[in-house]
Amino acid sequence: MSTTPPTAPARIVVVGGVAGGMSAAARARRLDEHAEIVVLEQSDYVSFANCGLPYHLSGEIAEREALLLHTPASLAAALALDVRTGTRVTAVDPAARTVTVLTADGPDTLSYDALLLAPGAVAVRPPIDGLDHPSVHALRTVPDLDALDARVAALTRDAGSTPPTAVVVGAGFIGLEAVEALVARGLQVHLVELAEHVLPPLDAELAPLVADELTAHGVHLHVGTSARRITARDDDGAVTVTLSDGTDVPADVVVVNVGVRPASDLARDAGLDLGPTGAIRVDADQRTSDPHIWAVGDAVEVTRAVTGALGPVPLAGPANRQGRRAADSMLGRRTTPQAPVLGTAIVRVFGLTAAMTGPGQADLRRAGMAHEVVRIHPGHHAGYFPGAEQVHLVATFAPDGRLLGVQGVGRDGVDKRIDVLATALRAGMTADDLAELELAYAPPYGSAKDPVNMLGFVAQNVLDGTMPQWHPDELDAVLAETLVLDVRSRAEYGRGHLEGALNIPHTELRARLDEVRDAAGGRPVSVHCASGVRSHIATRVLLAAGLDARNLSGGWLTLTAVHPRLTRA
Repeated sequence: MSTTPPTAPARIVVVGGVAGGMSAAARARRLDEHAEIVVLEQSDYVSFANCGLPYHLSGEIAEREALLLHTPASLAAALALDVRTGTRVTAVDPAARTVTVLTADGPDTLSYDALLLAPGAVAVRPPIDGLDHPSVHALRTVPDLDALDARVAALTRDAGSTPPTAVVVGAGFIGLEAVEALVARGLQVHLVELAEHVLPPLDAELAPLVADELTAHGVHLHVGTSARRITARDDDGAVTVTLSDGTDVPADVVVVNVGVRPASDLARDAGLDLGPTGAIRVDADQRTSDPHIWAVGDAVEVTRAVTGALGPVPLAGPANRQGRRAADSMLGRRTTPQAPVLGTAIVRVFGLTAAMTGPGQADLRRAGMAHEVVRIHPGHHAGYFPGAEQVHLVATFAPDGRLLGVQGVGRDGVDKRIDVLATALRAGMTADDLAELELAYAPPYGSAKDPVNMLGFVAQNVLDGTMPQWHPDELDAVLAETLVLDVRSRAEYGRGHLEGALNIPHTELRARLDEVRDAAGGRPVSVHCASGVRSHIATRVLLAAGLDARNLSGGWLTLTAVHPRLTRA
């Protein structure tokens, strides 16, 4: 007896492969052995690991074929899918339920009972003169990779004692991965970013850690600037990249990755509803404004968790889940409605990892959401066990204690904490919940008080008033209106301190309270140490003594990241 639902579509047409489209097609086949499922892909590659492209460019993934997950033949054999590559859909007619396709043999029309749009995104073309020069490349598709890899191979093969130079425009996730790959291939790299810091989604106090890692590996940073013009220098493909600050950077190859926009032209021309960002508007089951058309992936509008902001989120994880959900909906199955998207993301930058989940501080400010910020710098495992690395975590909490978002940077243990905190965020956990989480502990792996627990502990103290805080962006007012009390050791103070700060190591504070009172002269006391731990103890001592005291969130480590003019120590 057939298990096909009586309302199941006889022909499902999927426009676009890779993550969302192929997930939907594969799920539909697993649910319905009888439907005709046709996948139309305009490129020659229907299923490839686009997130792996930079790692083949670097040489870490040695075999190019490892990136090609499936072919039309393998999908036909395993799932009985009719996959047609080199086939571009040029129009959708919702009334007739047909798509017009352009193939090597000319145009054709294909009918559907259910249509899935997974057109993905297209690269944003910044306003740079000379962008069409043959030495300018992107890194989004397999042909992009092949062209860039061939150029780099030629440059390094013919290079003498002077390494070739690359300019990477855009310091987002893909841009940073491209930088790492090009350095691994022996190129000298200049990185250009219009925003004020690299990896713009990262909070400003964490970005300097990434910038330091880049410069430590010889990368030349040009932040707060843009590429204006690319001019040919000779017949060998060398160019000059002129920046908005007037700098001319000679380059042998240029890689431009400044972001993407939804590839929603088909949907727009078919009369489907789009959101204000141009993304395809879908319901909780991925259905568009037409009842026979679904959409998934980088081209669709999603709701961001916490802030409720609407727009596309070009991430593979959500796209795969959307594809599965759309197939379930098409075939009349019970679906799990799409939850707001956290935007959890991670990137490796040489020996450093940066990761995030939920909105950053700038997102919360734009949304007008009240929040408290907690900054900690614990070790990724027990400090007495060899190899402990500092994990820099910044978390935001609502006044009622709910976790809103987290970002982290460090050399080890960042991925583990962000994944735990992404789960906590999805579950609606609070500071109290984080404090009580029971996580695996042995000295090589963590601490009895894991960094996740520490975020909860510190947030509890902040939210209930046990630890009043001041923040790095308040520095000017703090210097003008309060006594700054530096409770680090004298050696730390000597390596760099705030002008006018009173230095009393925290172990001496109880015996020198009168000295603090005299120096304060009735003013509030702004306390700090290196990371916020010793100064928390000091702040509690001062509060108990009747003084108006606040602790610097994140300590000197965070302060010097936000204010690079200060000496780091």
